[in-house]
Formats: sequence, C-alpha cells, structure tokens
Amino acid sequence: MSRHTFLESTLQGFARALAKALQSEHGATQPGLLQQLDPRVRVIGIFALVISMILCRRIEAIAAIFVIAVALAVASRVSLGSLAKRVWLVVLGFSGVIALPALFLTPGEPLFTAPGLHLSISAQGLRTAELLILRAETAATLTTVLVLSTAWTHILKALRSLHIPAEIVTMLAMTHRYVFLLIETANQMFESRQSRTVGILSGSEQRNMTARTAGVLLSKSIELSHELYLAMLSRGFRGEVRLLTDFHLRPRDYVGLTGFFFTGCFAAWMGR
Repeated sequence: MSRHTFLESTLQGFARALAKALQSEHGATQPGLLQQLDPRVRVIGIFALVISMILCRRIEAIAAIFVIAVALAVASRVSLGSLAKRVWLVVLGFSGVIALPALFLTPGEPLFTAPGLHLSISAQGLRTAELLILRAETAATLTTVLVLSTAWTHILKALRSLHIPAEIVTMLAMTHRYVFLLIETANQMFESRQSRTVGILSGSEQRNMTARTAGVLLSKSIELSHELYLAMLSRGFRGEVRLLTDFHLRPRDYVGLTGFFFTGCFAAWMGR
C-alpha cells in the first residue's frame, strides 16, 4: 500500500465525518414538521414514543411506531437514504448478530431443522429475534430523527430544562464539541505528515506513524482539556452552561405534545 493510499484514505474518512456533522446541523434548519416544534416538545415526544415502544409486546404495534418514525423523518425532511446507510443497516448488522443465537436457543415449536446439525429454528425464537431487531431499529430511527432535526445545543438545553443533572448535560456538550475538534486536529496532523513524506512507506512504517500520531493526539487532548477547564473557570463557569436562546411554547407545541402522548399511549395499549 502506498503512502498516498493510506494517508488519502485517512483524510477522506475525516472529511466524511465532518460532512456528516455539517449535514446534521443543516437538517435542524430545514422547514420540517419537528423543526417547527419547541425543542422540549421534540425531546419529550420522541422519548414518549421510545418508552411506549419498549412497553409493547406485539410486533404489529412496534412496527406501527416504526412507520410513525419514518413518517416523522419524511415530514422533517430527513433523508431516508441517509437513515438507511447510517442507521438501519448498521443497527440491523449489530442487533442481528445479537439476535441470531435466539433463533436456535429459544425452545418452542420448530419451524426449520438443519439436517445433520441438530439445530432447529423455533417459532418463539424467530419472534424473539424479530422483536429485538425491530425494537432496536425503531429506537435508533426515532433518536436519529430527533438529532438530525434539532440543533445539539437545543437538545442539551431541553434536557436541562427537564431537570437532567447539569454534570451530565455539560459532559454531553463537551464530548460532542471536542470529538469534532479532535477530528479536525487529526486531519491537520495527517495533512502535515503527508506534505513532509517522500517515497513509499512500508507496512511497518505506516503502523508506526499511525501509533505515533495517535499518541500525540491523545497527549494534545489531555493538555487541551486542562487548559479549557482553567479558561472556563476564569470566565465564571460554575457548572451550568447557559444559552442565549429562549424557548417559548406556542399553541402548535401543545397540539404536538398531545399528539405524541396520545400516539404513545395508544401504541402501548395496543401492544399489550
């Protein structure tokens, strides 16, 4: 593998990560259904749907909530192609691996028996696997639609207004901010390395360079976190992050909140 292939693929990965972040921020400004509601209503409504989905025991009810999640994504101008690539396929692969043993280990009426392997798929095992995968897909879709239709700072302020501890909200805010800062720093480091590298690097040299870059990045992150904390203290930070944006409930927010609660309660009742 040439140095150009290794370094350029790394830079392209960083660029894709930043592009996805920009796409998420851009989606929050679109004139969609969720974007017109108060962020507190969005957070409470989505969480209500997630909780009702967890309480459901019938596949039909969970599938109905999944359809509602897809409808919310379309109404909020969230790309279904982006959801398919970033959420549905990833969750399907992850939850599918977890649910696979349930097909064979759950006792019940056999549906299919593998000849010579003494393994059979039971109806109860198939239902268990379907419930697990569908619940994971539905929860991931709902939360992703919330994140893609709401600015991250507004989500955090909505969580704080719901009396989530300030420490948790601050940790989420700092983590979100400095993940992208570290990506940008790593991108600059790789660009600098690429501009100063002559010739073709061997596999061992590429691995050594990656290890050294990761070590320097870790050292920079630790130093930056300490400097940031001192800077925040010097500017009056006492554990509470405040935004200049004020939230105001309007009539449509009450209508939306009522719709979320009614849908969640009805789905939980139907899924008993």
